[in-house]
Amino acid sequence: MDVSGGRGQPRPGNDESADHTGPEAQAPGGTGDAPTTPSAPTPADDTDARPEGPTPGPDAPAPEGGTPQDSGAAPDHDAHGPGHDRHRTPAHTEPPVDRPSHVPAGRPEHPDHPFAHSGSGKGQPPERPEERKRGGLLMGRPFGVPVYVAPSWFLVAILITWVFGGQIDRVLPELGAASYLVSLFFAVAFYASVLVHELAHTLAALRFKLPVRRIQLQFFGGVSEIEKEAETPGREFVLAFVGPLLSLVLAGLFYLGLLAVEPSSVPGVLLAGLMVSNLIVAVFNLLPGLPLDGGRMLRAVVWAITGKPMTGTVAAAWVGRALAVCVLIGLPLLTQSGALGSDAVDNVGMDTVLDALLAAILAAIIWTGAGNSLRMARLREHLPELRARTLTRRAVPVENDTPLSEALRRANAAGARALVVVDAEGRPFSLVREAAIVGVPEHRRPWVPVGTLAQDITEGMRVSAELAGEELLDALRSAPATEYLVVEETGEIYGVLSAADVERAFVKAMARPS
Repeated sequence: MDVSGGRGQPRPGNDESADHTGPEAQAPGGTGDAPTTPSAPTPADDTDARPEGPTPGPDAPAPEGGTPQDSGAAPDHDAHGPGHDRHRTPAHTEPPVDRPSHVPAGRPEHPDHPFAHSGSGKGQPPERPEERKRGGLLMGRPFGVPVYVAPSWFLVAILITWVFGGQIDRVLPELGAASYLVSLFFAVAFYASVLVHELAHTLAALRFKLPVRRIQLQFFGGVSEIEKEAETPGREFVLAFVGPLLSLVLAGLFYLGLLAVEPSSVPGVLLAGLMVSNLIVAVFNLLPGLPLDGGRMLRAVVWAITGKPMTGTVAAAWVGRALAVCVLIGLPLLTQSGALGSDAVDNVGMDTVLDALLAAILAAIIWTGAGNSLRMARLREHLPELRARTLTRRAVPVENDTPLSEALRRANAAGARALVVVDAEGRPFSLVREAAIVGVPEHRRPWVPVGTLAQDITEGMRVSAELAGEELLDALRSAPATEYLVVEETGEIYGVLSAADVERAFVKAMARPS
């Protein structure tokens, strides 16, 4: 299909893209919340085009970034990432990873240089779990969603086996060492219950056509990484509530099973333990503060009342921070007073220290998750500012055998900042890589054809000029590259979009207050 708009004369893109990206930074960087995200685009590896030799001469457009840069990207989404929403189960004490937070990692740019050069990415955003081996041990793919067990789970399983095994030994001393085998079975069964909790979130998300990246069982709980936010407060409420609801249902089922067996038997002890643990999971997650499920329910209620999701996030996040303070102070006091079922303690012992440590860990997780939720909300608020049409660079068409020096002369004369290689009929088939241009010494440019520096345009490298926000980032993440051909709906060329420009715009948008 001819997408050149007539004899290879592309429609000029926005040659003011520097105004949209800003010179401040080069590269943008879920628990709690994170659609898992959207994250900034991941540029394709271009290490073969690293600069070697002199920098461009006067006839060549100089790098907008001063020196060649590696373009990176950041984000989760939070966690729940503008792409990933995360629903955590019981005592979620593993600090959330804020995928969508972006850490600038670039050098100062020089705005007087019209041609930016992006290289391969250092500090690229986390890849999807299917593309990397970071999620832990893959256990299966129920409903098409991968379930991973993090290495930290094994530490918790050992801890549960040790603690619960000692309790079983006191209740059933005749078991001897076998009590620890029963305790290990309890640890596995408990995390199976956590998995059911997370699958409830996952099924609700899939029902609402929200993509789920993965489920991970980890230290003190689990997380479902939902890549997009619910479209309505009602769906948000349902999505959050189904997890604790399933935990309550499991607690009820274990209670009914307990009625049918002898309480002092092995099945009775296991059923009692699973009933109590699932009840704790449900109650803890219903607490009304982000990043807990109850916090998401509160957010949905405030969102429904005010009509503003950001207002709901702010309210639920601050309630979450208040909850963190209450946990930090209140949990040790309740334990020491005997209000939680244990004997009151008059002096400070090892148990008191452990209770205080557990309270500090829980409080830190809740506080951090609330902060991540606020950052993710700001990210979603600014995402619509990323528009392919405003970030696209003006491009000039050149034929495959055009010398690089001549192509750069034409680009400078037209005020363009990108080169599109077209065939004899004006149809584009490749893009000249900026990093490759930097690697060609000035004295060789008259003898180097642009075709040797170009990358073939794949289907994923053609993006619509109408894309914006999360849709734009999704399109770029699905086909990582350093440059993309931007086309109108009619197929006419609009220009070339650089991943580095999108990343800089992403960082600039995130730096502005809400």
